[in-house]
Amino acid sequence: MNRSSILATAFLTIAGTLANGADTKGKPMSYGQARDFMAKHTKLVELTDGSGARVVVCPQWQGRVMTSSCDGLSGQSFGFVNDEFIDAKTPNKHFNNYGAEERMWLSPEGGQFSLWFEPGKEQNLDNWYTPPAFNEGAWEIASATNNRLAMTATMKFRNTSGTQFHLDATRTVRLLGSSDIAKFLGASTAAKIAAPGMKSVAYETDSRLINRGPDMSPEKGLVSIWILGMMNSGPQTVVIAPYKSGSEAELGRIVKSDYFGTVPPDRLRILPEAVLLRADGNYRAKIGVSQRRVRNVLGSYDFQNNVLTLVHFSMADDPTKELYMNNQWGGPQAKPYVGDVANSYNDGPPAPGKKGLGPFYEIESLSPAAAMKTGESLAHQHRTIHIAGNAATLAALAKEALGVDLAKVKSQMLGN
Repeated sequence: MNRSSILATAFLTIAGTLANGADTKGKPMSYGQARDFMAKHTKLVELTDGSGARVVVCPQWQGRVMTSSCDGLSGQSFGFVNDEFIDAKTPNKHFNNYGAEERMWLSPEGGQFSLWFEPGKEQNLDNWYTPPAFNEGAWEIASATNNRLAMTATMKFRNTSGTQFHLDATRTVRLLGSSDIAKFLGASTAAKIAAPGMKSVAYETDSRLINRGPDMSPEKGLVSIWILGMMNSGPQTVVIAPYKSGSEAELGRIVKSDYFGTVPPDRLRILPEAVLLRADGNYRAKIGVSQRRVRNVLGSYDFQNNVLTLVHFSMADDPTKELYMNNQWGGPQAKPYVGDVANSYNDGPPAPGKKGLGPFYEIESLSPAAAMKTGESLAHQHRTIHIAGNAATLAALAKEALGVDLAKVKSQMLGN
């Protein structure tokens, strides 16, 4: 047995009895039900902190964080688990959609340096193929403890312009404590999350690339780390994306919302303090916050289950001085290195009569791109926190971390 097998066995969550009701895509499952269902199909590594916080990672499915819970096995499963795809056991070259609360892709998705489209092909959904380098294959376990897991992989692929890439990748998942949260979001926010009666799960992924190929250049195309969190959508769930205020003449438009056509006004609201997107998994839409507008925290609120999700990620003090890949489909792009830093996607049918990928919604962050010379590296950290408990404390947290009044968010998006 090799080293990774020993580590996987030591921290492997072995499935118990498959719980009833875990057989229909989109049907709610507890964390325990989701974990046990997946463990029938693959090896899982579970991280725990001795309380109710649990996170389950699947190295075999490209190192994805599959789901998490803030209330033990019986608690809500926050990550979208695509049991229909998993049960079918049929790989898909477009996208192996196992689900996952957090996965690592690389950017850009569109334009002349796209990693998803063959040269000369129209950039549409029919021609969209996730590179095998991060669509298939297991990640090796490098080390593991009860609250931390490190994995490695090698990636080889090319972009639409024909540039070849060879990267070594590492991905570390670790549970976060109150002192970590205080460092990222402030002592007051950390204290509210840790208050009596509150339940939370918090974790960070640290993703790193090392260039093992030739020196990279902007003229031939660069790559960036792209983290996407697939969460279970709900009829009363709203994504909240704070932004930097200022005139459009100075900072540009507040939000990019035309990735897949115009988003109807009942699904998208622009408040003075944040952009709101309905996250019900019933309408395909994507929004993005630019380098000039972005704050490195965003989140969502599930009014049905009273759960606040906060996402925080690493970002330079002045992201306008960095290169961010333009992910817009089509091309060639006039400005391939002017792009979004944070995105949210709500799944839905891509066309009348067609099935969506979910139902789920995503909260995403991207690293800058870098012209890495051979041996140089690029890193990005993405942190996810789910909090449940006292409604007044959750409202205070939303105000403090996201700058919004939850009553106003509910009125604007749900009408009550």
